[in-house]
Amino acid sequence: MSAMEQSLVDQYLLYIKSVRGVSSRTLEAYGKDLEHFENYCANHEIKIEEAEMREVEGFIADLSAEGIASVSVNRALSSIRGFYRWLVRFGKRRDNPAQKLRNLRSPKTLPAFLWEEEMASFAVLPETAGILWPERDKALILCMYSGGLRISELVELSLDRLEKDSGGARVIGKGNKERYVFFSDQAKEALKDYLLERQARIKGEKPTRRVFINRKGGPISVPGVRWIISRYAGLSGIQKKIHPHSLRHSFATHLVNSGCDVRVVQELLGHASISTTQRYTHVDVERLKRVYTKAHPHG
Repeated sequence: MSAMEQSLVDQYLLYIKSVRGVSSRTLEAYGKDLEHFENYCANHEIKIEEAEMREVEGFIADLSAEGIASVSVNRALSSIRGFYRWLVRFGKRRDNPAQKLRNLRSPKTLPAFLWEEEMASFAVLPETAGILWPERDKALILCMYSGGLRISELVELSLDRLEKDSGGARVIGKGNKERYVFFSDQAKEALKDYLLERQARIKGEKPTRRVFINRKGGPISVPGVRWIISRYAGLSGIQKKIHPHSLRHSFATHLVNSGCDVRVVQELLGHASISTTQRYTHVDVERLKRVYTKAHPHG
């Protein structure tokens, strides 16, 4: 299909995929947001490229009225802003009708994380639980935690990006940006043990180069990692909602609590904006409250 035959929304999505290098999940989310807004415009007998601020405001108001979370509403608004910004940049429109609209206020919630002692007990669960694949699961948990990896970065990590001594790796994060991550001594040892067993599971003429594999020898999937973490979360006895991203949050929280400069943490996490990283400084207040409650006689 030629560019002329593609809708403007499809052209925009192709642009951000090829030029900006957004992840497949982000692309899917933007596509759904714009499809939803395009349908809204069609119901109001107007083309999406001709919509004005009142249409954008009406759409956002409808989302809010439906009880959609403010985070999701703001993402939709961001998708719409980006689309019109692209139209203006390439001369397909003279103004951006969403430019002056402000995001909805989102409740400030601390990311789910584990305290140091909770993380330590969670990391050794594969050794004692006797389920799944202990060597792989311990290496997986420790790499995610000590490297501060996103789940997508973990599943896409390949052998050629792993350091020879397993002390770190080069990962591809959001926007196809590469960064170096470090693995703790525990993670290094767990990786070495796992990689010895991994070779025995590899099958097929063209074996996968991904570091983490499933029991059949194929590359592990994002749902597969979520399922593994959920199994151990259920056995942990920790009264928190533990998910793969909790390990990344724990990594950042522990660094900030130990006095690590927030800009260093930003670099290690691969955050584009310092404001994204600064939320972890609020967790330190929670730690101080926790220490106070334990130590003070009237806590």
